[in-house]
Amino acid sequence: MPRIPGCFLTHLPPTCSTGCGKAWPSLLRKGCRPSSRHARYAEAIRRAVRAWGLDIVCRNPAEYSSTLTAVLLPDGHDADRVRQLILSRYNMSLGAGLGKLAGRVFRIGHLGDLGELSQAGALCGAEMGRAQVGVPIARDGVRAALSYLGPDAAP
Repeated sequence: MPRIPGCFLTHLPPTCSTGCGKAWPSLLRKGCRPSSRHARYAEAIRRAVRAWGLDIVCRNPAEYSSTLTAVLLPDGHDADRVRQLILSRYNMSLGAGLGKLAGRVFRIGHLGDLGELSQAGALCGAEMGRAQVGVPIARDGVRAALSYLGPDAAP
């Protein structure tokens, strides 16, 4: 396979494909359509980021990901320091920026077995950690996400 600069090519581990094969029928029986659920959670996260007054790395909404959102911190703030504080204080792991974005962004995932509560917890941890490190943010992100998710999820 030819090497493509800037791309990370991987193979799906057999355990992952086996697990997905077992889980998929159960999800479908429950009426769950994971792709729409992930898109819904992704939009809730993006609304939180905007409410915080921070930028999403992806500038084109047509190219937004349903699996993760990369959040750009203001100049002069170290995203890795924020991630480390959140990990050590709250036992919550955020993704790191890769390549040119290392130290400038953190990534929030919205893929997998999660719901409104785990999304709200991730947003709370990100909000609290950034505030403790001194990153200036508005404290409206969690409310914006939960308001989007609907009345059953709103605080």
